[in-house]
Amino acid sequence: RISLPLVLASLPTMATGEDISPALQDSWGDFWLFRFFVNAAGYASIVVPGFLLIQYFKRRNYLETGRGICFPVIKSCVFGSEVKSVHQEDGSLPPRAEPTESSTARQVFKLLFCAAGLQASYLTWGVLQERVMTRTYGATETDPGEKFKDSQFLVFMNRILAFTVAGLYCALTKQPRHGAPMYKYSFASLSNILSSWCQYEALKYISFPTQVLAKASKVIPVMMMGKLVSRKSYEYWEYLTAALISVGVSMFLLSSAPNRHVSTVTTFSGVVLLAGYVIFDSFTSNWQDALFTYKMSPVQMMFGVNVFSCLFTVGSLLEQGALLESLRFMARHSEFTAHAVLLSVCSAFGQLFIFYTINQFGAAVFTIIMTLRQAFAILLSCLIYGHTVTVVGGLGVAVVFVALFLRVYARSRMKKRSKKLPPGETPVQKV
Repeated sequence: RISLPLVLASLPTMATGEDISPALQDSWGDFWLFRFFVNAAGYASIVVPGFLLIQYFKRRNYLETGRGICFPVIKSCVFGSEVKSVHQEDGSLPPRAEPTESSTARQVFKLLFCAAGLQASYLTWGVLQERVMTRTYGATETDPGEKFKDSQFLVFMNRILAFTVAGLYCALTKQPRHGAPMYKYSFASLSNILSSWCQYEALKYISFPTQVLAKASKVIPVMMMGKLVSRKSYEYWEYLTAALISVGVSMFLLSSAPNRHVSTVTTFSGVVLLAGYVIFDSFTSNWQDALFTYKMSPVQMMFGVNVFSCLFTVGSLLEQGALLESLRFMARHSEFTAHAVLLSVCSAFGQLFIFYTINQFGAAVFTIIMTLRQAFAILLSCLIYGHTVTVVGGLGVAVVFVALFLRVYARSRMKKRSKKLPPGETPVQKV
């Protein structure tokens, strides 16, 4: 008979098809699949009782029969106001406020402010993310130092600050009357936690440039899913740009194959984690899109999702005893503390810059800024952490970003053309 620990111990080697160095894989308990199931069990210990309580209150028709001091809280969490607003034109965000009598100089300043804020927030976030997950802390001439291993704690740090920032913003500014049942945020919260966790864990198996390119090319699986599941139709330029992205990513990955290092090799585990990131992230955006049918602002969405994210992550960390262990790691390494706090600040304020940029300039301008950010992130990672990119790999990166810019341009042209269509006609759906 083979014991469970021995089976789990063999999983890392089986999954990657190659030997895992002791520095990367100290024990079977550090393997990502084991930690994934442990984290999932922690979330389930909160989700399952919550689900049973919601079903109990609904079956009792609590909205009609309930009363007492707990009634407003239960009503808000389980039932909400159940009043939905007319679906927004873009399906996710309130209509963009068109500037009135605003000078060109003022608009240029706003655009530069948004671009600088987004670039500073997310470029710093990307550099720190790679530093925290791939480098050691406390290394000396005699001591190799130690790596921080618990990605869930970093997710918790990000979410607690985002929750605080969004809560303060909602408290200090006028917001729409909230109508969505609070429990509905938990679905987007859970998928958001898992996508972030997969993103952090993937850096243990693949290079940061590879991760950025994979995230940039997620339009391909989205299109495939839309075609297979929803029977969506796409324009010829969407297929063309998707093919260009696929070719560019292939060029980059194949050109990197000869330089096989433990820190940069694309392993099977890395591919699986990136696939998990794409799947969970796609669900998050689609679920949030459905929630926006209720009358709410993006910051209210940010607050609601992060409430549950904090609850899930802190509950799971406490059950595993990992919260105190991570706090002790912070106490031992002040540099890590500074990195983790700055990582959270960049994540929280980056979300606010996203909302403000889309509100002021629309989704097309925002997409261009973020596409540039991805290109800069690859360049920075190569300069700071010494990732080598061959000429063919560099051409592949260029092909990917040219294709992304072509998508932005073609989509903006299609949007302008759709506004001129007769009332009975509708444009082809796009991703």
